[in-house]
Amino acid sequence: MRFLLVAIGRLKDGGERVLVDRYVGRMLGARGQGLGPVLEKELPESRLASSAERQTDEARRLLKASETCDCLAMLDERGKTFSSEAFARWLGERRDSGVREIGFLVGGPDGHGAAVYEKAELRLSLGAMTLPHGLARVVLAEQIYRASTILAGHPYHRA
Repeated sequence: MRFLLVAIGRLKDGGERVLVDRYVGRMLGARGQGLGPVLEKELPESRLASSAERQTDEARRLLKASETCDCLAMLDERGKTFSSEAFARWLGERRDSGVREIGFLVGGPDGHGAAVYEKAELRLSLGAMTLPHGLARVVLAEQIYRASTILAGHPYHRA
């Protein structure tokens, strides 16, 4: 099962980019568990006038960029929180049910548009605190990698 991380905005060179690349790179070794790789698509922020217009435009582009995905999960501060083990189980269940590609959608500063809410199977929260979008991408990439190690019985996750 492949992963597609589609985000509004670009990560600049530096710490966040290095960390996302680290965990995306580690996923190349997870292929034996039927997981990986993690692919990324970065989309520019909308320049439309109102927040509602920007949300609609970005939602349309996020969904277009993830149209190959069988399953969509959106990052949403009001979404479901998981422990690392529960997130691994959720991914494993999707893998075992035949999902070929999961798309994780990271919205822009105005949040997601209604179309993303309608299409996403999962609204995922990374915690109660608000994270900058770049840092949220780091946490998401690490948790995908961590989930793959949990499913493989690898000692990376020592809970």
